[in-house]
Amino acid sequence: MHDDHERALKALAARGRLRTLTPRRGIDFSSNDYLGLGASPDLADAIAAALARGVPVGAGGSRLLRGNDPEHEALEEDAALFFGAETALYMGGGFAANTAIFATLPQRGDLIVYDDLIHASAHDGMRMSKAGSASAAHNDVAAFAERIAAWRANGGTGRVWIAIESLYSMEGDTAPLADFDALARETDAMLIVDEAHATGVLGPHGRGLASALEGQPHVVSLHTCGKALGVMGALVLGPKTLRDFLVNRARPFIYATAPSPLMAAGVRAALRLSADAPERRDMLMERIALFGRALHAGCGIAPTGTHIQPILLKSDARAVAIARALQERGFDVRAVRPPTVPDGTARLRVSLTLNASAADTTSLVEAIAEAIERHPV
Repeated sequence: MHDDHERALKALAARGRLRTLTPRRGIDFSSNDYLGLGASPDLADAIAAALARGVPVGAGGSRLLRGNDPEHEALEEDAALFFGAETALYMGGGFAANTAIFATLPQRGDLIVYDDLIHASAHDGMRMSKAGSASAAHNDVAAFAERIAAWRANGGTGRVWIAIESLYSMEGDTAPLADFDALARETDAMLIVDEAHATGVLGPHGRGLASALEGQPHVVSLHTCGKALGVMGALVLGPKTLRDFLVNRARPFIYATAPSPLMAAGVRAALRLSADAPERRDMLMERIALFGRALHAGCGIAPTGTHIQPILLKSDARAVAIARALQERGFDVRAVRPPTVPDGTARLRVSLTLNASAADTTSLVEAIAEAIERHPV
């Protein structure tokens, strides 16, 4: 009955691309819990206090039915103020929220020009969208401008939506946001900025790399709550008209059970921690600098300067073998293979978090150098 599925799985295994679920073990160099908030006493206390004042665990329905809890609305007010946007909309997760943005906001006759390396959720949203779409080379503002100009020259009359990430999840590099903003203004385009991996870590008070652009009528941003903020869900920030449009038209919002009100209370607490406690960000920046120096000295690899560091190994099998060697030494480092990354760019994705100590960080670099030497190209 399932022969086709079995053959497909065997083919993935033969290519070194079969995915399996594995338990957490070893020192954390793979999660997105960059500030170590996920299991922090500060968030645990906030959740306990919310339970004590009667915040429910479950919403019980869509927000358009009975699922709209005061905690959701309080979070949205806090988030709009914190990030400097006109409005915020809280959804159950970053994938659903990003899909909703791309599937709902661009209209028939519009064009979405997106970065080659944008998140998979954006691609899913674009497949559901009535708008056209075109890719542009990674972080190449001129390539985006050429795509827009060619579309206009061919008779395109709708609105352009420029779609980028502020910090790329597999490359660890950042977008030239000021240049993209200038392009959006020059072409009367909307700018969608996915801040998923910058939220909580980068920008003033952890507001993200595009914090200076928030509140502008041509800007929509996504801030996830399950990475550096340590909780779950996602916030879409932008003009009120676009928020209202999502509430009325975004299927991932309309037909989904609302996020847990308890988690909304947790996100509110995480935003307060981000605003009031810069010590965690400062410590992470020190850890990033330490890792970068050690990586360059020990492996000859140029550091990204951010909390995401790819170690390009090209071969799927080599990436898996080196990741396994690191895991056997107690480091939770994972191999990332196509189709998550382009063919021929299999890699380790090292994620720097406060769940690992400074000593752990330097030990990891030593282990990476030894594993690369034992598994040559």
